[in-house]
Amino acid sequence: MHRKLPLVLTLVAWLFATGSQWDLVQTFAWARMMAENVRTMPVEAAFERTFSPEGRCHLCKAVTAAKQQQDDAGQPSAGNALGKTLLVYLPAPPVVVGKPDSVTFSLGEFMVHGAERSAPLLTPPRV
Repeated sequence: MHRKLPLVLTLVAWLFATGSQWDLVQTFAWARMMAENVRTMPVEAAFERTFSPEGRCHLCKAVTAAKQQQDDAGQPSAGNALGKTLLVYLPAPPVVVGKPDSVTFSLGEFMVHGAERSAPLLTPPRV
């Protein structure tokens, strides 16, 4: 239990930080509206009324207002934006690498000179 509690609390904090509580409340409101509408009308009509803008209940209106308030609070104001670092993507200019005019190599650059090397410290093992 002690190992799972921090994980559960972190998950709950993350859900509240992202505003997912409003999605849960909205789902509850839709389920309640659907159950109420099915009692008095066919399923198709109840489904249409549940998800239509004119069939919204007081809970749906409260969720919409809360989401709008949360979105407005997340937008920086003109005075507040000066203290924040804005990350802007600027595309880099294309890099074009051309073919060199001429490439010349001498054979001496690739040859290993044995006179400059010292003898190995140990003889190789024999099997």
